[in-house]
Amino acid sequence: MLSVYSAADPGTAALSRPMVKGLFVATCLLSVVSWYTTWQGMALYLAAWFAVLASLGIQTVLVLVAWLIGFTAAKRALLIAVYIITAIVSIAFSYVSLYTWFSAQSRPAEIQRRLYDALNAATGRSQELLAGAVAEAQKHALALDEMTAAEKAHGFISRAQDADPYLNQVREAVAREAQTYSRSYPEGSGPGLRYTAFDRHARLTRQSIAAMEAAQRGLGEFRAQLQPLDPTEKQLRAFRQAYDTIPWTQVEESLHAGRFERPAVPAYADFVDRPATSQEDLLVAFQELAAAPTGRHVFALALAAFIDIVIFLVAWASGPYLFGSPEQRWVAGGAVVDSSDEKIFVRDFLRKLAPSPQGLARADSAGLSPGERQLCILLASQGLAVTVEEDGKILYLLDEKVHAQLIESLAMKDLSLRAAAGRAFSGAAQPSA
Repeated sequence: MLSVYSAADPGTAALSRPMVKGLFVATCLLSVVSWYTTWQGMALYLAAWFAVLASLGIQTVLVLVAWLIGFTAAKRALLIAVYIITAIVSIAFSYVSLYTWFSAQSRPAEIQRRLYDALNAATGRSQELLAGAVAEAQKHALALDEMTAAEKAHGFISRAQDADPYLNQVREAVAREAQTYSRSYPEGSGPGLRYTAFDRHARLTRQSIAAMEAAQRGLGEFRAQLQPLDPTEKQLRAFRQAYDTIPWTQVEESLHAGRFERPAVPAYADFVDRPATSQEDLLVAFQELAAAPTGRHVFALALAAFIDIVIFLVAWASGPYLFGSPEQRWVAGGAVVDSSDEKIFVRDFLRKLAPSPQGLARADSAGLSPGERQLCILLASQGLAVTVEEDGKILYLLDEKVHAQLIESLAMKDLSLRAAAGRAFSGAAQPSA
C-alpha cells in the first residue's frame, strides 16, 4: 500500500479554490478590523500619522507571516516567533481601543455610582456621630444650667467630682480658675465669679450644639441633593463643603471618645470618571486589567485576541490551498518543462495511463514526455508512486488518490482546455470532409 503525502482528500480539488478565495476575503476583512482597532489603540499614545503607519505594518506582517507559516516549512520556528511578538503588540493596542470604546459611556457612570455609595456611607457615618454628639451635648448643657443654679444657691459646686468626663472637666476648670481669685471673692452662695464661670461653660456648650446641628443640616441637605450620576468633581466638591463645617473637636469632647477615626473624604484620584488625556486611557486600561479585571476587560481582551487568532488560523490553513498543494505545484512544474498548459499537460498524461493488474493506474516511462517523466520521478521519491519492471519496461504505479486528484483537476474546463478540445475536434472532422 502506498503512503499518502498530501493532506488533501479526493473530492476537494474542484471546490478548494473558490472556498479558499472566500477565506482570503474573510481574512482581509478581519485584517481591516484588526488594523482599525490597533490603529485606534496606538493613536491614544502615538502621533496620528505614526499610528497609521505602525498599525499598517503590524497588520501586514500578521497576514503575510501567517500565510508563509502555512505555505513553507523553511524557518517556520522563526516565522512563528515573529508572528507571536507582532500579535502581542496588535492584541495589546486592540484591547486598549476596544476597552476604551466599551467603557466610554458605562465606565464614568460606574465610577460616579461607586463614589455616590462611598459619599453616602461617609455622610451616614458623620451624621451618626453628630447625632450622638448633639444628644450628649444637650445633656451637658442641661447639667451645666443646673450647676450654675446650684452654685448660685449653695456654692462649692466646683469642689465636687462628676461621673461624666466632660462635666468633671468643667468642674476642674472652674476650680483651677477659682484658685486665681483674690480673697475678696470668697466661695459660697449667691452670684459670684464661680457662678459666672459655670454660666459661661453652659453658653459655650450651647454654641457647640448649634454648630453641630448646623453641620447636621448641611449634611442632610447634601445627601438630599446628591445624585448618583453627578460628575465626580461635583459630588466631591459638595461633600467637602458640608464635611468641612463639622466641628470635630466639639464632637470628640461631647462623645468622650478622645481621638476616634473620622469618616475619610474619598480621594479624587480613586474616582476619576473622565481621563484628562488619551494616554491616561491607555494606562487606566492596563492598570485595571492587572488590578481588578471585570467582564468588560476580559471581553475586550478576548475579542482582540480572537481576531488575530482567527486571522492566523484562516491564513495558515488556506495558504497551501491558495498556492496549490505540493502535487499541484509539481504538475505545474512538469507542464513548464513540456512548455505546455497545465490542464493540457494533465489531460495528455492521463491519456497515457493504463490499468495495472492491481487496479492502480500505471504509466510506461518509454512513452512519457520529459515533464511527465519528471513528475513520475518526483511522485516516486515522495512515496506517491512506485517503480516496477515488467517485460523489460519501467512502469510507474500511481497512488489512487493522486490519480483521483488528476482526474478531478479536469472537472472544470478552462479556456486553454476548451481551445485544445476544439482544435482536436476540427482535426478529426477534416478527413471526413
